[in-house]
Amino acid sequence: MSITESYPPAFRRVINDGAPSGTAEIESVLVQDKDIDIPVIDFECLDKDILTEACREWGIFRLKNHGVPLPLMSQLQEISESLLSLPFENKQKLFAAVNSPMSYFWGTPALNRSGDALKRGAQASNVSMVEGFNVPLSKLPASTSCDDDAQHSELESFRVLIEEYGRHITRIAVSLFEAIAQTLNLELSSHQRSGYLLESTGLIRVYRYPPSDKTAGEVLGMEVHTDSSVISILKEDETGGLEIMKDEEWFRVKPVADTLIVNLGDMMQAISDNEYKSVEHRVKKKDMTTKRHSVCYFVFPQRDYVIKSSNYKPFTYSEFEAQVQADVQSLGTKIGLLRFTPESPLFL
Repeated sequence: MSITESYPPAFRRVINDGAPSGTAEIESVLVQDKDIDIPVIDFECLDKDILTEACREWGIFRLKNHGVPLPLMSQLQEISESLLSLPFENKQKLFAAVNSPMSYFWGTPALNRSGDALKRGAQASNVSMVEGFNVPLSKLPASTSCDDDAQHSELESFRVLIEEYGRHITRIAVSLFEAIAQTLNLELSSHQRSGYLLESTGLIRVYRYPPSDKTAGEVLGMEVHTDSSVISILKEDETGGLEIMKDEEWFRVKPVADTLIVNLGDMMQAISDNEYKSVEHRVKKKDMTTKRHSVCYFVFPQRDYVIKSSNYKPFTYSEFEAQVQADVQSLGTKIGLLRFTPESPLFL
């Protein structure tokens, strides 16, 4: 099998021939992307002052000494790459064959609650060069094996590894949220804490960004966006490609081995009453000749818990999610928290 056969047909033309109409290209600019060093937080000895500044001024930071076993991270990347290297048609049927809640997506990171790609409005940017697996951690079955088929055996190994990885990352997310709440002087009961961040909402997405022909120009792997989550935790490979908006400029975040990247999402911005920021980011690979692999964990509030803020109308995450999906489907893009400012009407 040719390596290109593992990608969606829309991707193959870009990989082989350069960017056709239909893929999301970046507007050409005269300045070169700049590298930037984001704040570093040591998880073994959290410094509240550094954490506060990172959340307020950046909305993103690097986490070292996180405690996730490095062999686990390596094994998860290896088996994820193996599954994503299956023929495109096989990946489309992979999870249905074992009745799994996991799903395969491509061309957009905008998914519904079931993990299926949202149909986007006519004004949407074109296809994003990304594919991956969506994994709702709380819905994982005890086993995905239904026979001795090698592919299903590999899928079962993937389930076991990502379940273990999820336990580690969930522990980190809860600890970080509690530390961030302290920096905001939020005294939360256990009910309030689970309202703002409910562990059972956690999900993992495994992403693969393909290489492309050098004549393709700068093709976006993931368009400019903010995460809808409370907290997102990213593990990326050495390829890099993550870019963040800082002081109205785009900067490239260099990958650092054995660390995680934590960014705050829209829900944390609302919970903090805009004291902390949900960082704008995108994925744009500098090296067009290699693929990029990453794993990202997202966690959300309890769906019906009301989030109150002086900057936004009271809303639940369920209402926020529904509005985002309505905007993506009608306008082709996410509007996000701006829909919930006092002066903004809702357009569900």
